[in-house]
Amino acid sequence: MQPMPVKAGMYGNSADKGKNMSYINQNFPTKKALKDAITQGRKVRCHQPGLGPDLSEFTGRVYLEGPHYPQPHRWYAQADMVNGVLVKVTG
Repeated sequence: MQPMPVKAGMYGNSADKGKNMSYINQNFPTKKALKDAITQGRKVRCHQPGLGPDLSEFTGRVYLEGPHYPQPHRWYAQADMVNGVLVKVTG
């Protein structure tokens, strides 16, 4: 049985309520580490666990959480993707 995607609204972020959360393919321990990787020009990709859609060629906004389960999620962010690569991370 596949796990259900986590909803952002479950964690009190009402502005993003109902959005599917994604994981970064690399397990960044902090949002700062993620932002630094993007600033350095690394190609950072993400995925939705379970039955989420394929994000390998996606262009648009995604909602992120980390670090990966089973560790407790300590950071959340929204990001813009172009052709499956994260290009900007905010809040």
